[in-house]
Amino acid sequence: MTTETPTAAVDEPMPLADVNLADLDNFTDGITPWRMFHTLRHEDPVHWQPEDAPNSGFWAVTRHADIARVDRDAETFTSMKFVNLEEVDEDQIKTRASILELDGVRHRAMRSLLQRQFGASVINSYTDFLRGLTATTLDAALAKGTFDFVKEVSADFPINVLARLLDVPPEDNQQLIDWGNRIIGNTDPDYADVLLDSEESEQYRHLPFRSPASLEVFEYGRELARQRRGGDGTDLVSRLVNTTPKDGVPLSPQDFDNYFLLLVVAGNETTRHTITHSMLALLQHPEQLARLQEDPSLIPVAVEEFLRWASPVYHFRRTATRDVELGGKRIREGDKVVMWYASGNRDEAAFGNPYDFDVTRADNDHVTFGKGSPHLCLGNLLARTEIRIMFEELIPRIADIRLTGEVPRVRSNFVNGIKKLPVEVTLT
Repeated sequence: MTTETPTAAVDEPMPLADVNLADLDNFTDGITPWRMFHTLRHEDPVHWQPEDAPNSGFWAVTRHADIARVDRDAETFTSMKFVNLEEVDEDQIKTRASILELDGVRHRAMRSLLQRQFGASVINSYTDFLRGLTATTLDAALAKGTFDFVKEVSADFPINVLARLLDVPPEDNQQLIDWGNRIIGNTDPDYADVLLDSEESEQYRHLPFRSPASLEVFEYGRELARQRRGGDGTDLVSRLVNTTPKDGVPLSPQDFDNYFLLLVVAGNETTRHTITHSMLALLQHPEQLARLQEDPSLIPVAVEEFLRWASPVYHFRRTATRDVELGGKRIREGDKVVMWYASGNRDEAAFGNPYDFDVTRADNDHVTFGKGSPHLCLGNLLARTEIRIMFEELIPRIADIRLTGEVPRVRSNFVNGIKKLPVEVTLT
C-alpha cells in the first residue's frame, strides 16, 4: 500500500535529462512530480519543456520568487491566451474563455459579480451551516468504520456546500461530482468521456477542457438561469443572471455558461483534494495528528500547512506578451510560461525544511491560491473555512485511523488529485 511521502524527492534526485513535465504518467505515483520539481529548482528553475505536437513546449517556472513575479505581472504574462497547457486558436478563445482567461477591466468586472458572496461577511455567516453539514457528513461516514475517505468525506462535504451556494437540491450532488470528475479528469481514462489528447477530442475542441460533459453542465445551468432570471434570489446563479458587471457589459449566454461551469468545477475539486491530501499526510505523520488531537487550537495554523502540502493544482499557464528575461532565460513573445505552484510550495528559499509536514509551521507563504495575482482564487476564504471546520470536527472524533489499501492518483499534470483513500477508523 502507498506509504511513501514527497520527502523521497530529496532522497533520490532525478537527472535533469529525465525530467518531463509533459508526460502525464509521471504524475500518478505521488513521488515523481516532487523529484522533478526538486531537480528543476536546483538545476534549471526556468526550464524549457518540449511537448508533443500539436503543442509547442513551455517554460516551466519552479521557484517561489519567479512564480510570484509571473503571477503579479498580467501585462507581461497574460491569461488571455488560456491558462492550461492546451494551445488554442482565436476561435476557441472566443467560445471557451471564462473569467480565468480574462485580464484587466473585464476580468475585474466579472470577478466583482460574486466577490461579495465569497467575502468574509458572507462566508463567516455560513459557519453554523458548515459545522452542521460537516457533522452530518462525518456521522454517516465514521459509522461505517471502514470506508473510502474520498467518497464519504472529501467529495461529499464540498459538494454539499456548493449545492447550498447554487441553491440546488442535495439529490443533484452526485451528478455535480461526476461532472467535475469527467471535466477535470480529462486526461485520466477512469474519468474522461474523451481523453484530451485523442483524435476524438477534436469534435469537442470548442468546449471547456474538450469535455462533452461540459454540454450537460451548460444545460443544467441554463435551466437554473431560466428559473431565476428576474427573481430576488441571493444564490450564485441569481447573482449572475440578475446583476450587470461593473464595466456595464452584460453577461452573454456564453459568459454565463463558462462562469457556471467554472463554479461547478472549482467549487468542488480543489477543496476535495486538499482535504484528502491533508488526511493522507496525517496518516503518514501520526505525530502531527497527535499534536492536533492534543491541541485543537493549532488547526487554523495547520490549515495553511494542509494547503501548502496538498498543492491541489499543480500549475497555471500564462503567455508572454513581449520578450522578457526570467531566471536568466530569454522568453520570447508568445511563449507559454507555466507557474508550477506545487514546486513553489516546496522551495527551500521560501520554506524551512519544505519536505517536513509541520502543522505548527509559521509564516507559511504558500502559493496554493496564487501569489499577489489579480487572479487570486476567488473562493480562497471559503476553502480555508471548509477545511478548518472539517478537521475541527473530525480530529476530536478519531482515536485511531489507518490506511487499508492503495491510494490511486488522478492521471493529470494539472490537478493533483487522489481518487480513493481507503481507511479504517476507531472512534474516541
